[in-house]
Amino acid sequence: MSTSQQSAPSQQKLISLYFESLKNLRDFSINFESKRLTAILGPNGCGKSTILHALACCYQPIDESKSINYKFSYFFPPTTDFNWQGSNLIMTHSYRVGRNEHESVETEYEKQADRWKPIYKRRPSRHVSFIGIKTCVPKIETESKQSLIRYSTQPLSDQVSLKVREKASFVMNRDYTNYNIHKATGREYIGVEYEDKGYSSLSMGAGEQRIFFILTEVFQAPKYSLILIDEIDLLLHGEARSKLITVLREQAENKDLQIIFTTHDHSIIEFSSQINIRHILQTPEKTLCFQDTKPDAICRLTGKQDRVLEIFVEDDLAKAIVKKISGELGLSKYVSIKEYGSVENCFTVLAAMLIKKDTNIDNMLFVIDGDKYKTSEEQKKRIDNVLTGDPPEFKEMRSKALDYIRKFIIDNGFNPEKFLHSLIVALPTQNSEEYNEIINVAKTIHATDNSHKYIDLIIENMDYERSVGLKVITDLIALSDRWQNFGVEIKDWLSYKKPDIKES
Repeated sequence: MSTSQQSAPSQQKLISLYFESLKNLRDFSINFESKRLTAILGPNGCGKSTILHALACCYQPIDESKSINYKFSYFFPPTTDFNWQGSNLIMTHSYRVGRNEHESVETEYEKQADRWKPIYKRRPSRHVSFIGIKTCVPKIETESKQSLIRYSTQPLSDQVSLKVREKASFVMNRDYTNYNIHKATGREYIGVEYEDKGYSSLSMGAGEQRIFFILTEVFQAPKYSLILIDEIDLLLHGEARSKLITVLREQAENKDLQIIFTTHDHSIIEFSSQINIRHILQTPEKTLCFQDTKPDAICRLTGKQDRVLEIFVEDDLAKAIVKKISGELGLSKYVSIKEYGSVENCFTVLAAMLIKKDTNIDNMLFVIDGDKYKTSEEQKKRIDNVLTGDPPEFKEMRSKALDYIRKFIIDNGFNPEKFLHSLIVALPTQNSEEYNEIINVAKTIHATDNSHKYIDLIIENMDYERSVGLKVITDLIALSDRWQNFGVEIKDWLSYKKPDIKES
């Protein structure tokens, strides 16, 4: 064994990358530990591709005959508008040379003058393969010859090619019987045979062509390589994308590879237990990276806000109250509030949700007004009446049912409407003339033929549309020193959920 082979680094591992400033990435850290595959998600322009471009340039090849020596000028060419001066990033990585292990080494890259530092020959060594968007361009679109193309065909029978054919068959759900190379004068094309028909890459779909390219790069890569794939889902249907991820995971485990790819497809989170998920967000001050998939991350990709928390209430007054509590915690856009009507319906709806197997009931809350079924014993008795049966799973449901019920805290002998009316009349004079008018109207209401009408009468006397009136009155009641205790059970539940729901 030669001296150069003995001293070649191995067991390379990328730990993290910090960008002080590069293109639109500012004061930004991203971690690649934990799993061998990392998916980088985010909307257009957030810097996903910039991360891959920078990583490609952080290493020099171990063997230039087997991999490209990527340089910063390939991806960040100086122009009359911008020369990249002031760019700075730090890679934290580990590797081994002979018996010497180098843990958490920091290598800094910067451009302060005309050249990037360190010089390219002083970069750490590793086999890197960058698979960019140009691999999505169909071969036919880059072919200039329009006359008859004559080529000779040779089957690819080496171990890598056989494995590529096998895995491409799995990903594309096609039983490829041969994987070939077609040679013409000055040109080469890959080709396959499928259902007794042979065709070259000139006739391949762009997605099919890219699958063969990606698989070839991965299967021929030496151990401890870094594979970078830009827009992995581009041109692939969902099933093919999922199967490709499965193949990449297996090969990464077999050869100690790290594979990092970008994507816009939020469905990739179905693999979150198997691969790292990193969400990128640009703010005016800096670039953020979130490691957990939360509703805001999905909204940035799809444009649709996912209301992951469901709260069921008796009526529109309770709905306005819960909306106010949610807003005070900054969770309003994550909460869907539904009315179930009479309090008895609460237990029926809860039982139905417990029985449904495809429902995430842990993100559901059932709120009762607090004037009926105040005690746990009363609530349990009602649950037992609607959730009957002896199967073990029903017994478990009955034992857990009360965990999903909360109530408003009101004085004995009151219902919510009368209790809230009492809070309004007890308020001191406010700085708002509108609020003072509401307080004065409330003070004129001493008794009603139905205690549920106390709030209704205020709305009628103020000539509010109902939805507007409920919001204004709820905002006023929130100024009472008893407001926090009134909704404390709902607030505590939302506060418990908040870290799992909202990005911080």
